[in-house]
Amino acid sequence: MTQSNSSKHPLHGTLQKAAKHQPRKRFGQNFLHDASVISQIVDSIGLNKDDNLVEIGPGMGALTEPLLEQVDAMTVIELDRDLASSLRIRIGANSHPNFNIINTNAMHFDYSSLYQQPDAEQSTAGKKLRIVGNLPYNISTPLLFTLLDYADIIEDMHFMLQKEVVERITAEVGSKIYGRLSVIMQYFCETEYLLTVPRGAFNPPPKVTSAVFRLRPHQQKPVVAEDEKLFALVVRETFNHRRKTLRAIFKQSSLMPTLTDADFESIGISSSARPETLDVKDFVALSNVVNIKQQQQAEEDNQSE
Repeated sequence: MTQSNSSKHPLHGTLQKAAKHQPRKRFGQNFLHDASVISQIVDSIGLNKDDNLVEIGPGMGALTEPLLEQVDAMTVIELDRDLASSLRIRIGANSHPNFNIINTNAMHFDYSSLYQQPDAEQSTAGKKLRIVGNLPYNISTPLLFTLLDYADIIEDMHFMLQKEVVERITAEVGSKIYGRLSVIMQYFCETEYLLTVPRGAFNPPPKVTSAVFRLRPHQQKPVVAEDEKLFALVVRETFNHRRKTLRAIFKQSSLMPTLTDADFESIGISSSARPETLDVKDFVALSNVVNIKQQQQAEEDNQSE
């Protein structure tokens, strides 16, 4: 992607104001500065004035100000105390009375505190969160899993991560990069790859190419696991041995019961199949069979006591 001449772009003043901040490696800071990329990201989100917008890791505000121009109110969550103070001075003290800065760790924040409950008296629906962010790469995957715990109060999420991680999240079944992250994210959300972001769009440039993607939590999941923690375990354990057949994986695992060929046949899955050939529906069926087997074993153990 061609780097833009940001000196001629209206965002140039905003980006230049905080240029003196020294990026901190321990926070995984790489600051977006390419005005053309910023515009593409903002456009891809498609905001409405009354959206309940939350930005994670605003950094020096490259995305924050153009986003704030499109909504009536906005909350940002920033761990770096200096950056939070800078945003409070440069943005919060200006003409944005509904700009809320929370100086905390996004991994441990209670996102339900930002959800706007429905008003029964006025018959208004609750305002779900629309979350955006250029996530620190060192915490990106665990943060995504944390946010899935709040899927019922989130409308959508737009994030920038390493390109290879985004490709794994949005991968199709059967591909070499299809794996645990693909299955779990697609179980909870619709996933969509939006755009590639070159290294030169950041300061300092990261060692990897980045990409922007969208997660839209399912209002009603297409398939539902009887035990979602067990579902996650089955997905993790099978992909830990992705080169083996399902028969071998379940025979050798110490965390899952042995499944017979008849167990696999009952859900229409071949025992000689490998994990990357199973879609989300297959993994749900597999975890449900495991759940039944575990319950049967528990009953047998109780009867033998």
